[in-house]
Amino acid sequence: MLTIIMETRDNEAELAQTLSVLVAGAVEGLVSDVIILDHGSKDGSVRVADAAGCRFCVDWDLGEIVRSARGEWLMLLEPGARPIGRWVDELVEYVSLHKGPARFSPSRLHRKPFLHRLARRGKPLEAGFLMRKRDALAVARGKMQLSEMTNIRAVRKLATELVPAWVALDSRQGG
Repeated sequence: MLTIIMETRDNEAELAQTLSVLVAGAVEGLVSDVIILDHGSKDGSVRVADAAGCRFCVDWDLGEIVRSARGEWLMLLEPGARPIGRWVDELVEYVSLHKGPARFSPSRLHRKPFLHRLARRGKPLEAGFLMRKRDALAVARGKMQLSEMTNIRAVRKLATELVPAWVALDSRQGG
């Protein structure tokens, strides 16, 4: 039903955090597969992905990756991002009723300071991105970054919140 795709580079700890949350989706039959696109990791990212049963790709073409996805929907995430609450139920309902892309709601408990939010625009995948495989196939090419597939104007907002990846990165870096 849903394929998760993440890009990584030395995100062993963050991958483990995200993958541990996604287990609930796999148990419920929502998550069919997880694909990790690597950008030259030198840490244990490949071991974490392998232990979780993910496909770990070091040399990849995004169009081929999307074509090989088992799910009819793709969820693009940053390593360390974690959906919270009743995310499985909401995504099952969303993909059965809608055709357009969606993003998670930002976590109310994990917000950057006000001036930081004003000064910097959020990353394209900070709130995750959910899209149909058919739509992804129309845009995915070569070494394209996942964030480049999110340039779609009409995007719904899911009620489910997503703890952004920067929270996991900040805790690892002690900040």
